[in-house]
Amino acid sequence: MSIWEYANPVKFMRLSDAILPWTVAGAAIFTIGGVLWGFLTPQDYRQGATVKIIFLHVPSAMMAINIWVMMLVTSLIWLIRRHHVSALAAKAAAPVGAVMTLIALATGAIWGQPMWGTWWEWDPRLTSFLVLFLFYIGYIALWSAIEDPDSAADLTGVLCLVGSVFALLSRYAVLFWNQGLHQGASLSVAPGERMSAVYRYPLYLSMLGFFLLFLALLLIRTRTEIRRRRLAALQARETRA
Repeated sequence: MSIWEYANPVKFMRLSDAILPWTVAGAAIFTIGGVLWGFLTPQDYRQGATVKIIFLHVPSAMMAINIWVMMLVTSLIWLIRRHHVSALAAKAAAPVGAVMTLIALATGAIWGQPMWGTWWEWDPRLTSFLVLFLFYIGYIALWSAIEDPDSAADLTGVLCLVGSVFALLSRYAVLFWNQGLHQGASLSVAPGERMSAVYRYPLYLSMLGFFLLFLALLLIRTRTEIRRRRLAALQARETRA
């Protein structure tokens, strides 16, 4: 059995139909459980109760970057192998990634205001995340602006390649520029910098929940895009007849 078999829309629909209920259930359990557990943790001695926004900020920021990476992979598959399901998956993922990026920016501003004394700073990571959000918006707009789906998939695939630079900058900006206000990695393994287990375990649970939430939304939206493509093909066939 090859993984490319599931590039067939029929097989993809059959597989996604089987795993979707479990994915939705897991997303609900782990996301709600992780966030609630995180909000019940004690206050930090330095940041107080504001530290608890980490259970929304870090998972959403992680998914904002990883969703773009997933879009890059599926776009490359489309450009190289011309599998329509991969192009539709990238299209389906973009709005979810845009929302995740917006959540990361909003929660970062709320978290940073008491610590920095400002809602926004042209910090390297904040700026690169803002540019990443604009790339998401541009990607969605480009899909909507082009009528031919294959041409839209080609052009958005190229845009995804360019935007990947900013996805990497969003992840590693604090390593490139050390003058930024943004703190280092929240889940550092360096000695003396590791997060307390009180916060670490519910954060892991929240991250797993956000991943499953994205997977569930991706399956639902990709299935919708496949059905929409089928309907358009049937309507075009009836028009020709």
